[in-house]
Amino acid sequence: MGDDEKKSKMTSSRRMHLKSLLLSLAKTALEKEEADRIAEKERYMEEHCGHLQTSGLSMADLQDLCRKLHAKIDVVDEERYDMESKVAKTTKEIDDLNLKVFDLKGKFKRPPLKRVRMSADAMLRALLGSKHKVSMDLRANLKQVKKEDTEKEKDLRDVGDWRKNIEEKAGMEGRKKMFEGAE
Repeated sequence: MGDDEKKSKMTSSRRMHLKSLLLSLAKTALEKEEADRIAEKERYMEEHCGHLQTSGLSMADLQDLCRKLHAKIDVVDEERYDMESKVAKTTKEIDDLNLKVFDLKGKFKRPPLKRVRMSADAMLRALLGSKHKVSMDLRANLKQVKKEDTEKEKDLRDVGDWRKNIEEKAGMEGRKKMFEGAE
């Protein structure tokens, strides 16, 4: 009975029929929305622009009408420019805020760094400017190796050479000599 409860009681044909009904409803809603948008645009244009009556006007009236239209175009262009600058400013602010959010989260892309060859003196000059006059001698603090130490190590290597007397240590007799020699 547990399997029957989990199974859907709706058949696949019923499910497909409901899906097609939902799609048709969504299609009609989109078409209605598009028609409303077009009607709103036409209403706005009628309200703000109106129809031009150019027939029967004298040349002076037509020139006056052109001047008025150019003045309106200038006003609209100024508004468009202001809107574009506001949009550009807000998108820049949004980008800056997004960068701050990424910085706070700690998940941001690190740019590929270039390897720069620079001496320690040049680095200090770059960081401190002309104040830096002391040159850093990086080799001053290095450990110096004396020749006597290397000779002692050479003697130790000669004594502990494993290749020496390899025939004597071969086989059981060689192992017995190694144990007797260790005592």
